[in-house]
Amino acid sequence: MADQALRAALLKLQGKSPLPASQFTTAQRSALDCFARQTGAVTCQRQGRGDVYNVCDQAVFAAHITELSPQVEPSIVDQIPLRAQHVAHARNSKARHHQHGSYYPLLKAVGDEVIWRDGERGVELALSPVTRDFGAATLCIQPDDAWHSDQVLWLVENQALFDRTDWLPEGTHATVLYYGGQLDGRLQSWLGQRPRASRVIHFPDYDGVGLANFARLHQVLGATCECWLMPCWESKLARYGSNQLWRDTLRYFTGAVDHLPAYMLELAEQMQRLGLALEQEAVWLPEH
Repeated sequence: MADQALRAALLKLQGKSPLPASQFTTAQRSALDCFARQTGAVTCQRQGRGDVYNVCDQAVFAAHITELSPQVEPSIVDQIPLRAQHVAHARNSKARHHQHGSYYPLLKAVGDEVIWRDGERGVELALSPVTRDFGAATLCIQPDDAWHSDQVLWLVENQALFDRTDWLPEGTHATVLYYGGQLDGRLQSWLGQRPRASRVIHFPDYDGVGLANFARLHQVLGATCECWLMPCWESKLARYGSNQLWRDTLRYFTGAVDHLPAYMLELAEQMQRLGLALEQEAVWLPEH
């Protein structure tokens, strides 16, 4: 954290010396003061009503800038991936905003003739035969692409429900998409950009995280998406529900409950009354 504050402070000061202390955060000022005492490359002097930082040893200052932030030539910055830029900026690919621009969801067809098409480019993914031959497929999705399917799209949080699809209602003809725990913002943006399927059905864990993910999705898609309530969820929640999971995700539940559609309120009330949360895998368990 100290290196991060010092890096930010030195980069602010680079080429702009002298610079008023008001341009720096408290953490950056503290890091600069320590740096000044240790190296003598920077001074802090009173000027008017405030303090001003000034570089007094350019060679030492430049050496520390390079140590903390190697940088690359400005002419190539826009030609390299964002996380590579972060490595150059801070020797750390996760510095700053580090999410990759593209997202690759895992997709599986249930039923025959499940197809994804991009009409603007005239290409298609025949998901049913690909699923049969290879188990799953993926697309490189971006918000402005034109991928869509005429079938229903199911979103599932846990891999077991992606691996085995015998839990789905009989006669389901759809795509199952596995997103793994947290609903990625890139996936949500992609779904919200244009209609991607005839309907979006979300089957999350019935815990705070799962309900918060659905609440976010519902705010974007409205009535074109629904949260699937497994058969006999009431008795399964009471029999197999976890108090530990309820407590671990309570803060997410509290933030989501006011944004759920009316048909979800009975589930939310039961979870709150019992102090229990239920994982997706309970869909395979007997009611009694």
